[in-house]
Amino acid sequence: MSRASWTVFWNEYSSDTYLYGSQIDYEAKNNVHFKNELMPPGTIIKQWYSLTNYQAQRIEPSLPIIDGESKYRIKVNVETPDERGYLIRLVFLDRYEREAGDFTVRGKEAEFSCPLKTYSYRMQLINAGMKEFIFHSVIIEEI
Repeated sequence: MSRASWTVFWNEYSSDTYLYGSQIDYEAKNNVHFKNELMPPGTIIKQWYSLTNYQAQRIEPSLPIIDGESKYRIKVNVETPDERGYLIRLVFLDRYEREAGDFTVRGKEAEFSCPLKTYSYRMQLINAGMKEFIFHSVIIEEI
């Protein structure tokens, strides 16, 4: 049985990106250079969604559908000058868009499962003290 694996890239939609004072160079879909000297820690730099309202947001879902039955591994491929300074946070939502739980990745790799009542989720790249980075991808795989 093969395990499912999905690669998430930084798309060029700006509605889900922190733009204030940001310099963003889209060199390739797996090579996005981001710089912002003034961004406070705790800022959500970028968000990805498993479910979207295309009419309202004008963006398509960029995360795989996952369920509460399986375990997953997430691999973060982000380069920063000191190899830290960011967090990845997964926010799990029930069918009424209420938060059903969350999970924070504090390194390059982690394992997680989502709450059983998860209907959709979003992934947030959060500033934890960095001024610039290169975003390559995030890989989510079933284990």
